[in-house]
Amino acid sequence: MTKYRIEKDSMGEVKVPQHAFYAAQTQRAKENFPISDMRFDRAFIQALGYVKQACALVNEDLGMLPGNVAKYVVKASQMVIDGELDDHFVVDVFQTGSGTSTNMNVNEVIANRANYLAQKDGVDVKIHPNDHVNFGQSSNDVFPTTIRVSALLAVRQQLVPALEHLRKTFHDKGQEYADVVKTGRTHLMDAMPLTIAQQFGGYERQLLLGIERLESAIERLCELPQGGTAIGTGINTHSEFGKRFAAKVSELTGESFAESVDHFEAQATLDAPVEMSGQLKTIAVGMMKMANDLRWMNSGPNSGLGEVQLKALQPGSSIMPGKVNPVIEESVTMVCAQVIGNDTSIMIGGQSGNFELNVMMPVVGYNLNQSIVLLANAARNFANQSVSGLIVKKEEIADKIGKNPILVTALNPIIGYDLAARIAKKSFADNRPLKEVALEMTDLSEEELDKALDPIKMTKGGFTE
Repeated sequence: MTKYRIEKDSMGEVKVPQHAFYAAQTQRAKENFPISDMRFDRAFIQALGYVKQACALVNEDLGMLPGNVAKYVVKASQMVIDGELDDHFVVDVFQTGSGTSTNMNVNEVIANRANYLAQKDGVDVKIHPNDHVNFGQSSNDVFPTTIRVSALLAVRQQLVPALEHLRKTFHDKGQEYADVVKTGRTHLMDAMPLTIAQQFGGYERQLLLGIERLESAIERLCELPQGGTAIGTGINTHSEFGKRFAAKVSELTGESFAESVDHFEAQATLDAPVEMSGQLKTIAVGMMKMANDLRWMNSGPNSGLGEVQLKALQPGSSIMPGKVNPVIEESVTMVCAQVIGNDTSIMIGGQSGNFELNVMMPVVGYNLNQSIVLLANAARNFANQSVSGLIVKKEEIADKIGKNPILVTALNPIIGYDLAARIAKKSFADNRPLKEVALEMTDLSEEELDKALDPIKMTKGGFTE
């Protein structure tokens, strides 16, 4: 049976599990919000640790927090950063809109561990979750600051490297098959030819622009609300606290943060996280196209396009023996759908502020981090499990390219659109090579047609005659 201890707060006594490092306010929140099994992820908890550690160090430097108190708050915060206390962050994401419950969760856990460490060292000090761990702070600046810090770190440390890895993988695969010319498609119908390198180069550019979009959004995300306390006026904190805090977090994380230009904007809105989510959605839209293109190119093996062969990773059917499906691409598209859905929640959350405070911060922070991590994992898996191992079916592509009636487009400048259209239609109707029909219907020689209808020339633009 679970053993309990009695903890007190301003509302009275509360029974808390004996083993728990949190106290009364966390327990109340745990009981008040039995909504889901969704809890903040490792990146968010780590960011909370950085925020509390930086606050303690800055308040000590400013003479606002005794050295023996700050010392143990810093040590306990490091335990949060390192993931040693994750099991004690028990508050549901769907909680008070300011994130006060989670802020008190971390305050209580750090105070508990700080007191334990001090007692272990024989130091006579009593560290309070509000008076010390939360000194000079409010949930209203701690929580939006944590959203920004956690998202920025996750983007830089996880998502950008994963997107760069996928970009390079598409580049390398494109160069491996740079000489392969395939039929292009518009409206899912045959169009002019292009090379595998050109097609995959388009994906490369999408991913590069995605990284640039993230870096642009980071310029706003790096402005931290910390120091504005309750509503942006900076009540009950030192006038230099915000600036020094941003410098200290930069030192601790190795990233560049700055105090918000306007604390009222930074605390009353979630515009920067909303912007970042919008960039994540754009990347998800692009990755969904890439995955779907490969699904089409892999379709078959006999009745589809059959241009590439993806790695066979697992049986594709419980009833059809031998069937293999593009499972990695399907997982990528589902991740993209989730990210796009998360963006809608974040957008609604961003517009749910009233006056000096947004009141949907927890769900914004949770969804933003989830989108970043999902995209990072999906991009890396897409590169490693699919793109890097795909095989381009050169012979099948070469056999089809010569029968593409749309190649007649290259003859437009020579014979005119109308005659070219008649040639294309006859080639398709008779299921004959385009060149063979053009020899019959024009006065062009075989040599002239070879020159004009060379698919590789068509991939280089200009005129082929």
